[in-house]
Amino acid sequence: MMTSRSAAAARPDGAAPRRRGPVLERAILEAALDQLSSVGWNGLTMERVALGAQTGKAAVYRRWPSKEDLVADALQAGLPRFDEAPDLGDVREELYELCCRVRDVMNSRPGLALRAVLHECDEEAAVRFRILIETGVVGPSKRLFAQVLERGVARGEVRPGALDDLVLDVIPALMMYRSKVCGSEWTDAEMADVIDRIMVPLVRSTPA
Repeated sequence: MMTSRSAAAARPDGAAPRRRGPVLERAILEAALDQLSSVGWNGLTMERVALGAQTGKAAVYRRWPSKEDLVADALQAGLPRFDEAPDLGDVREELYELCCRVRDVMNSRPGLALRAVLHECDEEAAVRFRILIETGVVGPSKRLFAQVLERGVARGEVRPGALDDLVLDVIPALMMYRSKVCGSEWTDAEMADVIDRIMVPLVRSTPA
């Protein structure tokens, strides 16, 4: 059976088969993420992306009329998804596991690229990318934190009043502050400390 590499070599010009549709679009989006990781927002150009995707510049512009459109779609397509909240039978363990998942998303290649873009792009573009953080990271994570607390209420571990927007903002806000303002990341031990010293006392059903 001939592999794609040997098939390409068997062609007269040695070129790879022409890609179309979703396959080409995926290659372009991946090339855009690669460029963001290596040269950042300011260094990224449509020409560089086309070269990385091994296609023509016109193929990029047909799908994305501007760099902002391309980067937004690349980041949105690349961000890991928040599927469901962990169900471990204990609110402390569930909060810790979920915090680690959020941290992994923020430290993923698209997550790091998104944060870098926010530091470099102009204010008009930044508004769009802040919305992407809200819809792709903060909003979904808050929804899962709410699920964890709802199960905790049902088990009697969490007071009903803990299901509050301010409470749900605590962990995402701390994580964004640490990464954007302080320029550092959460270790596992620090994450556990936040859960034990801040979140569990904040939401528990009875005083210690």
